[in-house]
Amino acid sequence: PTTGVLYKEDNYIIMTTVDKEKYKCILPLIASGNEEEEKDYKGPTPGELLEPLFKQSSCSYRIESYWTYEVCHGKHIRQYHEEKETGQKINIQEYYLGNMMIKNPLSEPDQEEKENPKESAKEIPTKNIEGQMTPYYPVEMGNGTPCSLRQNLPRSSTVMYICHPEAKHEILSVAEVTTCEYEVVILTPLLCNHPKYRFRASPVNDIFCQSLPGSPLKPHNLEQLEKQQEMMKMPFRRVKEEEMHSTKEEKFSSIHKPVAVGSHQLLTVGTTHISKLTDDQLIKEFLSGSYCFHGGVGWWKYEFCYGKYVHQYHEDKESGKTSVVVGTWSKEEHIEWSRKNAARTYYLREDGTQTVRMVSHFYGNGDVCDLTDKPRQVTVKLKCKESDSPHAVTIYMLEPHSCQYILGVESPVICKILDTADEYGLLSVPG
Repeated sequence: PTTGVLYKEDNYIIMTTVDKEKYKCILPLIASGNEEEEKDYKGPTPGELLEPLFKQSSCSYRIESYWTYEVCHGKHIRQYHEEKETGQKINIQEYYLGNMMIKNPLSEPDQEEKENPKESAKEIPTKNIEGQMTPYYPVEMGNGTPCSLRQNLPRSSTVMYICHPEAKHEILSVAEVTTCEYEVVILTPLLCNHPKYRFRASPVNDIFCQSLPGSPLKPHNLEQLEKQQEMMKMPFRRVKEEEMHSTKEEKFSSIHKPVAVGSHQLLTVGTTHISKLTDDQLIKEFLSGSYCFHGGVGWWKYEFCYGKYVHQYHEDKESGKTSVVVGTWSKEEHIEWSRKNAARTYYLREDGTQTVRMVSHFYGNGDVCDLTDKPRQVTVKLKCKESDSPHAVTIYMLEPHSCQYILGVESPVICKILDTADEYGLLSVPG
């Protein structure tokens, strides 16, 4: 290679395969290029970068199955649940997890940073987010609703602001780290202008291997593996049900790397064969149910395979995978449902034409629910989400009634097919 990471001819290792094939592999010289930029940085402090968020009085929300979390930046954090009784007023159950106690929340840490830049350079705190140690900017909030479990001491929170270039100040997570003390993680693009707060993906450097005399260009086993992967990509392969469950889950984990982001769980799917699919292939695979969306933040994650099922699952190193079928697809049941519910909703363009804004699909006959003794069921709402990556997807789950769910799914893949929706909201390949 002529650019990027340096390679030296004498920095190599000889690799021998099981079949005694020999290859000379040139190793990259690993160097980190960010240190100079960090040393020379003389721009605004993290507090100054976040100031617009605090001055605009903006609030971020995260909806979970029972609680809604509200973070009004620089003002308060509130956890609440609304009970809407027919014909009665709305009952609100709410707790303040913290209120801002100083007039300018951003001034104090920044002063220290300006006065003693050497000290502050060492002390940028980090938090493990999705297995990556990520720098954050903390803002403390105290004086929340008194906590009966701690002698009526007020609740308090640390709000951790983290750089994410595509975020819109979403709440990534809310965790109670000790009784009535909380950690709230907010994703914001504002911090990304500061080199010390940028998200750093672990660099992946290529290793180039050349076959030595007497060995084939590619190892025999590698060629076999690549053939198998080509087979896996074929969208319309029929597989027995039990075979599909055992193998598909294992293969999925090695091919898709979920990155949970955003108040509504964002998931960027990338790597290996998925990123090589063209838009048309992606649409065909999505509509055939062989390219599934995964998402979710917290204990439960969700898998949505169009025209097949919605699963809710939790993976644990010790106890393995717990999976709940939230709903399964039946075209007849959906059509019956769509006669009583709006399967398509529209919005008017400025030129007066209509375009489909969202389609809703009914997936019934899930696992039986302990609370209702009835099968779980879910309405999947498919919406367009513009993004540079065709593999970005936002997934969030609401539970307005026990074991009756709403799954919101937003993705650029959906943008391309929404206008194909028929009267039942069923989608097809455009053109």
